[in-house]
Amino acid sequence: MDIQTLTFLIVGATFAIYIGIAIWSRAGSTHDFYVASGGVNPVANGMATAADWMSAASFISMAGLISFMGYDGAVYLMGWTGGYVLLALCLAPYLRKFGKFTVPAFIGDRYYSNTARTVAVICAVFVSFTYVAGQMRGVGVVFSRFLEVDITTGVIIGMAIVFFYAVLGGMKGITYTQVAQYCVLICAYLVPAIFISIMMTGHVIPQIGFGAELSDGSGTYLLDKLDGLSTELGFAEYTSGTKSTIDVFFITAALMVGTAGLPHVIVRFFTVPKVRDARKSAGWALLFIALLYTTAPAIATFARVNMIDTINGPDAQGTAYEEAPSWITNWESTGLIAWEDKNGDGKMFYSGDARNEMKIDRDIMVLANPEIADLPAWVIALVAAGGIAAALSTSAGLLLVISTSISHDLLKRNLMPNISDKQELRYARIASAVAICIAGYLGINPPGFVAQVVAFAFGLAASSFFPAIILGIFSKKMNKEGAIAGMISGITFTAAYIIYFKFINPAANTPENWWFGISPEGIGTLGMLLNFAVAIVVARFTSEAPKAVQEMVADIRFPKGAGEASAH
Repeated sequence: MDIQTLTFLIVGATFAIYIGIAIWSRAGSTHDFYVASGGVNPVANGMATAADWMSAASFISMAGLISFMGYDGAVYLMGWTGGYVLLALCLAPYLRKFGKFTVPAFIGDRYYSNTARTVAVICAVFVSFTYVAGQMRGVGVVFSRFLEVDITTGVIIGMAIVFFYAVLGGMKGITYTQVAQYCVLICAYLVPAIFISIMMTGHVIPQIGFGAELSDGSGTYLLDKLDGLSTELGFAEYTSGTKSTIDVFFITAALMVGTAGLPHVIVRFFTVPKVRDARKSAGWALLFIALLYTTAPAIATFARVNMIDTINGPDAQGTAYEEAPSWITNWESTGLIAWEDKNGDGKMFYSGDARNEMKIDRDIMVLANPEIADLPAWVIALVAAGGIAAALSTSAGLLLVISTSISHDLLKRNLMPNISDKQELRYARIASAVAICIAGYLGINPPGFVAQVVAFAFGLAASSFFPAIILGIFSKKMNKEGAIAGMISGITFTAAYIIYFKFINPAANTPENWWFGISPEGIGTLGMLLNFAVAIVVARFTSEAPKAVQEMVADIRFPKGAGEASAH
């Protein structure tokens, strides 16, 4: 059976499962739609959190980044992993005890201000749309290759699937769909990694194979071979970094604190019955996330060695285009791989200098990895299903945040306080539908490759939400004026910096022109510091928070009494 037929069968089967779950778990109330009635088992919630967390950037793009960037790509691995730990241990218990299941709801009540709530809604929608653009781009990449449709058609198909189970089931439908999606994506990630690790090093566990000797009898370690190939071909040594220390620090910090401010992950801690269960689900999620994140460097290395060998040939002199491996011709049709015969010899050659004749999109590395290694067709189809699962799972969570922010925080709490539960649910579904259409447009016209777009979203979250949440929990005297001024200044500065270097003047996007040597991917950390500074200064020169608010803050800083907090 050929790859396309298998892909249709496996992807179609997963879609049937997702839709079946959505029908089974249809939301009947706003409590179902927003937080699945707070009745999800901690283990299931851990899987759903992991699926929500491991987006297309984690599944499709992170290993691709590491494969192309080598050591420098580790900033994404460190930032996203460290960020989840920060969120799970330092913020989630307090937010869960406070009892507000959206970031705008927390900010609006903690800072006793509808203006603060509205600013938070705008920030949440802006961050979520930036993030979801990367997910839809990932859906389009997968569909364009494996279902042989163009990226636009692929995005539209993905929109239709997300529309069905997100609009119909809300958080209840999304949660149980994400449990299934986690099972699909983790199998799709680990199976080819295990296959290739055995083929290249003889080790079943990819994490061990990553640092082991090759099984070809040469006695050469895998990473030593890749370092040698990289320097011979004009690339930087794979295991050495080229980014400045300050940029590495700022990117890692932006990803970490941005994680802690991501609203679609925070809401996950309200879908379990008790505070104790929120802690348990955080631990389970960390275990489930670690399975993928510790495997990513191995996949990146396996894919890069095999890619160089198959393009440049055994004698490292290039491969005749007529004899090109099938994976190259397959991906050429998507426009994500291109060959230019610069010297007219009819041979493909890949390098990091003027000899290079190949243009390879880094987003394809994980998806193409089984084909590059010549694995069975069913493994290739499984990876396609995993990539779609990763993108759709996070897209659904983000779209729910957008709809919740609009229907619950903006309409119910601010503009239309007298609407009924049924009307609020209707508005939430309408908001989801509109958000899906906008997300689809952004997926068809993305502002960058998947992980880059997601990195921008984390920077925006870091510069807007994180200081407001931290100060809201740990500073009794922080007032509404400080929080509002901090959020506006932080996200405005960060967005302006990113937009200037990425869209207005991309030619100037070089280390020489960056402020303090900080790239757009890391500027969220500086935006966060600006947010903190502005909030603290403004709070010092304005009136203190009311005494009742200060007492409430003192209370939530001690997340005891499991089971006492509600998700209302």
